[in-house]
Amino acid sequence: MTAPHQYTDVLYEERDGIATITINRPEKYNAFRGTTCDELLHAFNRAGWNKSIGVIVLTGAGTKAFCTGGDQSAHEGSYDGKGTIGLPVEALHSIIRAVPQPVIAKVRGFAIGGGNVLATLCDLTIAAENAQFGQVGPKMGSVDPGFGTAYLSRIVGEKKAREIWYLCRRYTAHEAAAMGLVNKVVPDDLLDAEVEAWCKELVERSPTAIAIAKRSFNADSENIAGIGALGLQALKLYYESDESKEGVASFLEKRKPEFRKYYK
Repeated sequence: MTAPHQYTDVLYEERDGIATITINRPEKYNAFRGTTCDELLHAFNRAGWNKSIGVIVLTGAGTKAFCTGGDQSAHEGSYDGKGTIGLPVEALHSIIRAVPQPVIAKVRGFAIGGGNVLATLCDLTIAAENAQFGQVGPKMGSVDPGFGTAYLSRIVGEKKAREIWYLCRRYTAHEAAAMGLVNKVVPDDLLDAEVEAWCKELVERSPTAIAIAKRSFNADSENIAGIGALGLQALKLYYESDESKEGVASFLEKRKPEFRKYYK
């Protein structure tokens, strides 16, 4: 087991060839801010290029949430960090795909918004029965114009992906598994053991063969990174609009948004 590192928003552990990266903001339902993203990038780089690591697990602290996306309290026109929109989401999405090891999303509770995108991007997703998946962008004055939309449609199909984004409904773990978004659903108290079993199996496999397979899978969808980069430039302009700001304001004020009042 590795010694603690100087993270504030993330926990990092290495054990038996498994690196576990935990978003450690349970009081915020593991929503990420600029610092969180920077620390996730550091942690993924730390694990990804360590040849003793055979698999990476991404999860959230506590039982309420895997991750609920960008922290709205750190968002007023733009977020509080680096990147096109004030969060380095392009870099974070890219590193999950770039590391040669399989990345497993271990999901308890909410995987909503940007958290749903992270679970989508991971190579494998294993969920507890209490997990809930879904998008909130059009309810919040936001959207993910890259992997969160285009790649999602490759996994669940265009019709379902459009439903997920347009209607912003929530889906149970079993519903997510039925649409192909989740590999396995287990009772809440068996999630850790199930993920551990998958990890132990993966660390026994040829790391080079897995790395080649992962890069081959990625090559077929790499053009989505370009779509995402273009989309984030548009998203930056959208975040500066009164329409988008109404989403954040209504969330913080706990009321229904009135988007069409600002739609011109």
